[in-house]
Amino acid sequence: MDRIARLISAGIILGFGAIPAEAGPANRDDYVAQARRIIPLAQRGDAHAQAMLGFMYSNGRGVPQSYDVAVDWYLKSADQGDPTGQHLLGLMYDKGFGVTQNVIMAYKWLNLAAAHAPPQSRENFLRMRDAVASKMTRGQLDVGQQLAVEFVPRSR
Repeated sequence: MDRIARLISAGIILGFGAIPAEAGPANRDDYVAQARRIIPLAQRGDAHAQAMLGFMYSNGRGVPQSYDVAVDWYLKSADQGDPTGQHLLGLMYDKGFGVTQNVIMAYKWLNLAAAHAPPQSRENFLRMRDAVASKMTRGQLDVGQQLAVEFVPRSR
């Protein structure tokens, strides 16, 4: 997740502008301002903003740190088909942060993310999906693949 965090912090993945890499006292106002801009967008159903807000909650950037709240925002984003939200939700399932650890669900979301990732993120998304796949049985892979195939994004 460190590489993803760096890409998000640089504004490469989510496109909301850079979030400072260090959470020092001088940057706290930057995080809070970022949260104030993103929260209304996320609440209105913007999948991209929802993924970003989930990341902020996951890392306690401008909002209180909460894996449970992060998962809620990632799920809203992922359900709409946003590859960043799908990727970050898959990582939460892989590690069991805010959800019960589940490699099948991790694979489902990471596989969807890899399939729809922008070119600059695709290779990393594929590596993460394949890392999770290496921990799975053939049966688990089949179930995860089937869940990904059956996924239909919800409109906001």
